[in-house]
Amino acid sequence: MTKTAAVIKGDGVGPELVDAMLKVAEAASTDVEFVMCEAGAGWWEQHGGNSLIPDETWQLLDSSDACFKGPTTTPGGIGSPRSVAVSIRTKYDLYANVRPIKTFPNSNAPLGDVEMVCVREGTEGLYIGEEIQLTNDVSIAIRKITRTASSKIARYAFEDAKRRGYDTVVPIHKSNILKLTCGSFLEEVAKVAQDYPNIEVWPYHIDNIAQQLIKNPQLFNKKVLLSTNLFMDVISEECSALVGSIGLIYSANIGTNFAMFEPAHGSAPKYAGQDKVNPVATVLAGAWMLDYLGEKEKSEAIFKATERVISEGKYVTYDLGGSAKLSQMTDEIAKYTAEILK
Repeated sequence: MTKTAAVIKGDGVGPELVDAMLKVAEAASTDVEFVMCEAGAGWWEQHGGNSLIPDETWQLLDSSDACFKGPTTTPGGIGSPRSVAVSIRTKYDLYANVRPIKTFPNSNAPLGDVEMVCVREGTEGLYIGEEIQLTNDVSIAIRKITRTASSKIARYAFEDAKRRGYDTVVPIHKSNILKLTCGSFLEEVAKVAQDYPNIEVWPYHIDNIAQQLIKNPQLFNKKVLLSTNLFMDVISEECSALVGSIGLIYSANIGTNFAMFEPAHGSAPKYAGQDKVNPVATVLAGAWMLDYLGEKEKSEAIFKATERVISEGKYVTYDLGGSAKLSQMTDEIAKYTAEILK
């Protein structure tokens, strides 16, 4: 039976990047049926309402096997809707936000080669967006941490470490200050760890690991970094810098029955339509989605083709030290993908 993926092209550079992903997927002769749908700030500015996602898109998501989301812009300020990603994560309980971090051959790794995975709880923490204005002077934000979600994300992190052959899970917290929320998160990690005697647990305070990732990033090679929603949002961004460009970082939001795949970077509106930005994060997020939908061989071919283009260094974008356009780099990845699968 044909698998279907709902595709949100997004805002800013989103549409051209998603087109690049689709081109490479086509070069891999995917059997996945891509269904286009609307969402994001551009749609909302035209139509208004209290959501960045129209009802028709929710219906398409409900009937799809997975979702691909290009970068979307989230309007800021009081009264504006919550982000597309947060809305989809919440509705489908996509509790595991996963970003593999690995240096590409022949790319500029500012602090040496790294290989790690960032696993972020995706449904709660400060991202529930619950804020209360107590007085004109005082506003508070609620950081919701449940033992249920902490246990689920911990189990995902240990399973991922096992699957990748990694030896350690690093839970990141601030339990000396946030004794209840971070305390219960750590307790749940410790409970799950008992089922994985061959995997070490290295708890780190959020401020300390932020420093250690700069001072000695190789300490965390072949480790799974695990944390709550906002902490890991920040730390995974820092880890992204270790491979030289956020344009290389692909990510997945995984639940029990559904998943959404996306590049880790934003919509970069100032570069929209310039055929300039790095397509790798979007292309590889698409490749990961093909794997999730049962096309492992095609997915692996896209990864190999992308690594080859980066290591050759001939057709790479400006952030990787080259002068190729987005479309030129995409064409090269598509060409090698087709060759590998011949």
